[in-house]
Amino acid sequence: MLERQLLAVQKRLVDAEDSSEAAVKRWTKDLKAVAYEAEHVLDVFQYEALRRQARRTAGCSGHVRDKSPLFRYKGSRKLKKVLQKINVLVEEMNKFGLVERKEPPQAVFRQTHSALDDSAVIIGREKDKEAVIKMLLDQRERPNVQVLPITGMGGLGKTTLAKVVYNDHRVQKHFELKMWCSVPQAKFDTCSVLKSILELVRKGRCDLPDTIELLKERLHEDIGRKRYLLILDDVWNEEEQKWEDDLKTLLCSSVGGPGSRIVVTSRSQQVASIMGTLPPYELSCLSEDDSWKLFSQKAFSNGVQAKPELVTASKSIVNKCKGLPLALKTIGGLMSSKQQVHEWDALQIPIWALLIAADMKSYPYSN
Repeated sequence: MLERQLLAVQKRLVDAEDSSEAAVKRWTKDLKAVAYEAEHVLDVFQYEALRRQARRTAGCSGHVRDKSPLFRYKGSRKLKKVLQKINVLVEEMNKFGLVERKEPPQAVFRQTHSALDDSAVIIGREKDKEAVIKMLLDQRERPNVQVLPITGMGGLGKTTLAKVVYNDHRVQKHFELKMWCSVPQAKFDTCSVLKSILELVRKGRCDLPDTIELLKERLHEDIGRKRYLLILDDVWNEEEQKWEDDLKTLLCSSVGGPGSRIVVTSRSQQVASIMGTLPPYELSCLSEDDSWKLFSQKAFSNGVQAKPELVTASKSIVNKCKGLPLALKTIGGLMSSKQQVHEWDALQIPIWALLIAADMKSYPYSN
């Protein structure tokens, strides 16, 4: 039902985004808010799936309380609330008279962007931030645009680091053009990427046909020899030909002034090898102290007090997260609604150390 409703909305989303009516703009904003809420519900389901996999792999039986009925009850309630909100938005959409467009809209879910949450406190990445900024602001003369890959396993925070760097005042001042492009896994083709870049530069839709020469000409007009920074976030494509044949020539040789940089975030070392001209910056796990700070920030909130027995239980959980920020934030957030130590002890499964430390390339999270 969720999929059908979102599909109905997406078909008219292009028309809504082009509307100048205040009510439609507010509707679009509300839709995105509900989409993020739905994403959170899906994340909880992903966590539950991982928890059950851990129990099966570890051969757990009665010593860990089975939460399946309780989860199904709570999970279905949350999903029902999201569906109700989307149903209301669909009814409002029908009153606006929006029409379907031939242009396929971008997916609502799992889009990353350059904005940082004003309330977000980034823990344990200050040295990484300074190192990457130093590489971007390097003034040594280089004839072509340089490509810096940021690599690491899923959940390390590559996108978060890129956002922190992108929004730093030194970076913003240094580059004449700044562009952030999230790369859909299934659409890493030359025309799609170039159109996305042109839309970011022009701050509007690119209606040019999928013709390399026309897109190349427009790139020269809009970027020329300006010093630019382009973030290509979450690149999965490992087909060297897609990068070498057109994109590398167009982005690294044809346009951009001295000092221009492209930052590529990816889980794949192969991607870094194909696209990088600078040595890849390999992101590592958080230290023990930073892991504890991040987990505590998430877990001891919403009225949960850092009682001695909870601190003892949480120390064991943090150790098993092996410094992986995604695991620390996800589990810490889930624990923030639990006041009893037995609820925390339910995570005391040795297999967690193996599952969370593994490079779960198929795990569908943005970083």
